Amino acid sequence: MASDQELSGTVQNILDQESLKWVFVGGKGGVGKTTCSSILSILLSRVRSSVLIISTDPAHNLSDAFQQRFTKAPTLVNGFSNLYAMEVDPSVENEELPGDGMDNLFSELANAIPGIDEAMSFAEMLNSYWSYTWLLQFPSTLEKGLAKMMSLKNKFGGLLNQMTRLFGVDDEFGEDALLGRLEGMKDVIEQVNKQFKDPDLTTFVCVCIPEFLSLYETERLVQELNKFEIDSHNVIINQVLYDEEVVESKLLKARMRMQQKYLDQFYMLYDDFHITKLPLLPEEVCGVEALKAFSHNFITPYQPVIEKGTMEELEARVSMLKQQLTDAEAELERLRKGKQKVDMTGFGSHF
Repeated sequence: MASDQELSGTVQNILDQESLKWVFVGGKGGVGKTTCSSILSILLSRVRSSVLIISTDPAHNLSDAFQQRFTKAPTLVNGFSNLYAMEVDPSVENEELPGDGMDNLFSELANAIPGIDEAMSFAEMLNSYWSYTWLLQFPSTLEKGLAKMMSLKNKFGGLLNQMTRLFGVDDEFGEDALLGRLEGMKDVIEQVNKQFKDPDLTTFVCVCIPEFLSLYETERLVQELNKFEIDSHNVIINQVLYDEEVVESKLLKARMRMQQKYLDQFYMLYDDFHITKLPLLPEEVCGVEALKAFSHNFITPYQPVIEKGTMEELEARVSMLKQQLTDAEAELERLRKGKQKVDMTGFGSHF
């Protein structure tokens, strides 16, 4: 069991681990993966010579987070000298596939296999950009994609050979050429997998929210990572409600009680993880300045502005109630004047 100092509620352990080359960020949809990975990349850029953040999300929210257009080529993020971003389309592009008559067949076979898209993207990036610190988001396990990809030879080898003869395609686009291309990727993918399974080089950050489905998906994700020997010791719990509002709300109180139930379960399940809690904000975190401003919650545990049961909290509640009373009296006066005007108009209509 690690000490309390080691298991601080921050991501400082990631920033301090100089050997890390790959930092994956994943979780259920809508939990804030893009925001969290963007902020992690900003924090890493402060302690690393060069950082590259890559998104394989088809929605490409990375451009929205930084409010800057990114493509499949590394682009320097505005306001930084060592932080680059790129958005990779994980689908297999037709122009990268050999032959005219075989394009559709090969594309359909390839895209039908879970994980092959990420495997191809990662292989291309590994060959091109060795010098960067890696920060990626990916929807499926690369190793599963590799196994499925290589099974093409056993499942479709004969079919591909027959199809090439049927279409009269040259030998360079035949079975041996197509499957040779996949075999050629194997060494690169194995290098990637070897690094993924090295905790000195790779770690996975799970992002979630304090709700049942997110807790369930996070546990499934952690179990899958353990199965494939990928290190994970950080959980970021986003959109946490804190009891710091002076306005009384039954809905808010009910949501906080529900969240607290699942927060307790997170801490019970992941007592040997670094758990970082982030507050729910009334606005989106978009743009470099907003991301920088919110980043302090990743390295310093968030503290509510007002603590319940203190004199400060009571004074704030009194002030809020006075303001609510003033607003209510003004609204009542407005309604009275409006009603009086309607009555006078109705009285005049009898003459």
